[in-house]
Amino acid sequence: MTLATDIPQSEGHAAGKAARANGTGAEQPPPKRRRSRQRRERLFQWLFLVPAVVYMTLFFGYPVVKNVVMSFQEYTTSTFFTGEAPWVGFTNYVTVLSSSLFSTSLVNTVLFTLGSIIGQFVIGLALAIFFQRKFPLNGILRSLLLLPWLLPLIVSSAVWRWILDKDSGALNRFLGDLGIIETGVPWLTSTSLALIAVVGVNIWIGIPFNLTILYGGLQEIPDELYEAGSLDGATGWKSFRHITWPMLRPVVSVVLVLGVVYTLKVLDIILGLTNGGPANSTQTIATQSYNLSFHEFKFGEGAALGNVLVIISLVFAVLYLRASRRAVDE
Repeated sequence: MTLATDIPQSEGHAAGKAARANGTGAEQPPPKRRRSRQRRERLFQWLFLVPAVVYMTLFFGYPVVKNVVMSFQEYTTSTFFTGEAPWVGFTNYVTVLSSSLFSTSLVNTVLFTLGSIIGQFVIGLALAIFFQRKFPLNGILRSLLLLPWLLPLIVSSAVWRWILDKDSGALNRFLGDLGIIETGVPWLTSTSLALIAVVGVNIWIGIPFNLTILYGGLQEIPDELYEAGSLDGATGWKSFRHITWPMLRPVVSVVLVLGVVYTLKVLDIILGLTNGGPANSTQTIATQSYNLSFHEFKFGEGAALGNVLVIISLVFAVLYLRASRRAVDE
C-alpha cells in the first residue's frame, strides 16, 4: 500500500516539475488584473491615435463637409461672413454643369491630365531604367533630377513663363540661334499652343515623382529573375515585358492613381503661366472653380464645381484600382 501511494505522488511531482520547466505551470495573473492591464493598453492606444484623429478632423474632415454644405447654399461676400446663406439645393450644380464654359474646362482637364500623365510616366520610367545601370555620378545626376520637385510651384511657373515668353524668352532665342525659327513662337498666348506648353511644364515638374517611385520599385525586383530569364533568352525588350513590367505593376498602379488625382487639381502652374487663357484655352475645372470662388465671389458655385472634381477623381481611382486588381488576379 505504501508503495502504491508513493508512485502517483512521485509521478505527480515529476509532472509538476516538467510543467514548470516548460512554462505551462507558471503562475498566471488573476483575471481581474489581466483585464485591467488590457484596458490600460487599449487606453494608451487610443491616446496615441487622438492627435492624428484631431488633425484629420480639423484639416480634412471639416473642410470637406463645409465645402459640401456650401455647395447647396447661396454664398456671397456678405453671407460668407455672416454664415446665414440661404439653402438653394442643387441650383449651384445645375448652374455650373449647364454653363458653356464647363464643357471647355472638362475637355481641357482631360487633355491636360492625359498628356501630363503619359509624358511623366514614360519619361520617368525610361529614366528609372537608365539609372539602374551603375556609372560614375549616377547618384548626383539622380539628385539633380529631383530639383523640379523641390521648387515651389509658383517659382517654377515664373521661371517657365520667362523661358516661354514670345519676345524675350530663352526658348525662342535658342531656337532662333539654331535657325529653326525666324520669329518668336507665342507659346503662352496662342490658343493652339498654350495648352501644349502648360502640359510640357507640368510634365517637367512631375518627372521626379515618377522617377523616384518607379526607381524604388525596380530596386525591389530580384536580380535572380533576370539571370534566370537570360538563360531562357529573355533579354532586352523580352526581359522588360515578361519580368520587369509584371513585377512593377503594383507600383505602376500607385504612381498612375496618385498622378491622376494630383494632376486633376493642378492650379498653381496654370494660374502662373496663363491664368486659364488665352480665350479659356487652358481653363480647367480646377481653375474655373478657383475663378468662381475668388474672382467672381460665387462661393457656392465654386464649391459645387470643386465637388464635381472630387467625384471625378474618386470614380477614376476606384475604376482603375478594380481593373488593376482584376489584371493581377488573372
